[in-house]
Amino acid sequence: MTHKLAALMLGLSLLGGCTESAGGGQSATSLEFPRPDRTVSAIGDTEFSTEAARDEAGEASYVMDWAGIQLGTTVADIGAGEGYYTIRLAERVGPKGRVLAQDINRGALDRLGERVTREQLDNVAIKEGAVDDPRLPQNSFDRIFMVHMYHEIEEPYAFLWRMRPALAKGGQVIVVDRDRATDRHGIPPKLLFCEFDAVGYRLTGFTEQLKLGGYIARFEVSGARPEPSAIRTCASRYPQS
Repeated sequence: MTHKLAALMLGLSLLGGCTESAGGGQSATSLEFPRPDRTVSAIGDTEFSTEAARDEAGEASYVMDWAGIQLGTTVADIGAGEGYYTIRLAERVGPKGRVLAQDINRGALDRLGERVTREQLDNVAIKEGAVDDPRLPQNSFDRIFMVHMYHEIEEPYAFLWRMRPALAKGGQVIVVDRDRATDRHGIPPKLLFCEFDAVGYRLTGFTEQLKLGGYIARFEVSGARPEPSAIRTCASRYPQS
């Protein structure tokens, strides 16, 4: 699988990520999917905190250990921003592993690309995604990381639905977020679990870590991927306090 992913990643490029919007602000490419029926956080700074502070707290090491990242693992870093996780994942997976750094912020990707070149990280590729589609190659990733960014996804049901085929057999999605309202750069865990479940994922692990300022959740594919029209939204079932 590593060779397959390597070949796929050679073809990745920084494609334009603009998606036209239809009435009500919904992306034209997401009209068949339900809206989240809840607030969505405004896109914040691409640098969540200083890298030194995050390393001092042991953030990346803890998350990568908990997620089982090792030599040869293939990882997609969704919402990579300035590359805090991308750089550390690249070192952890080694030359036989692969990291795909994805974001919708072209400026952040350009800066990350310069850093990847400067640090000669040959196992990292960069790709621009869309608000409703991560644009990942199918059957390619052992892990997909979504760190402090899920609450900013404008079309979560469409995004998760289109992300699902990118997982390799036994692949896992790792979400790091905060237990707070979705308009305050976080998402209550039960609401997160419900939204993933609605698109055909099951929760397989969860832990709260104060030193991370939030929690970590792990998901795997479960059952068949539902038709977009059959997806049941979650906000009414798990209202935010």
